[in-house]
Amino acid sequence: MDRAGYWRLPHRENNNCFGCGLNNSAGLQLQFFTDGNKVCSWLRVPKHLSGWDHIVHGGVITTMLDEVMGWTTIHLLKKMTLTKTITVKFLRPVYVDEDIRIEGMPLKVPDERQAVMQGFLYNKDNEVCARAKGVFALFTVDTLRKRGVLDEKVLQSVEQIISGSRLEKE
Repeated sequence: MDRAGYWRLPHRENNNCFGCGLNNSAGLQLQFFTDGNKVCSWLRVPKHLSGWDHIVHGGVITTMLDEVMGWTTIHLLKKMTLTKTITVKFLRPVYVDEDIRIEGMPLKVPDERQAVMQGFLYNKDNEVCARAKGVFALFTVDTLRKRGVLDEKVLQSVEQIISGSRLEKE
């Protein structure tokens, strides 16, 4: 699974998120990359996240697609986000301990308060195994700061991510 032409997106320090928290040993520990048009992550889902024996649990697949669409919104649209709705179509089984790739990209941005995003999960043979569409509420960091929704340290780290000041060439 070729990563040429992608840059790693910065992640928040001390993040315990199940999807993208590098400090969450039970989670997916997703790291995200961009080519400027989409956001991707490459991973192998561990066996403890299976549903049926060797197949990744559908809730885990949904989480991966939600995460990649959310990070796409943050990075490409430069907004904080909360998922309003998500629809997932499961097309092929996704197997644990096999290389997969998830991708997110904007589908449309009808106004400044919401975006429609799309996500895809590919297996090692580059076949689409699941696809998702999500509607995401959009917020500026200042709006969240005024509402007191998140800790100031979290908001500052997100501001760095949105500004792209810590992008790393892969």
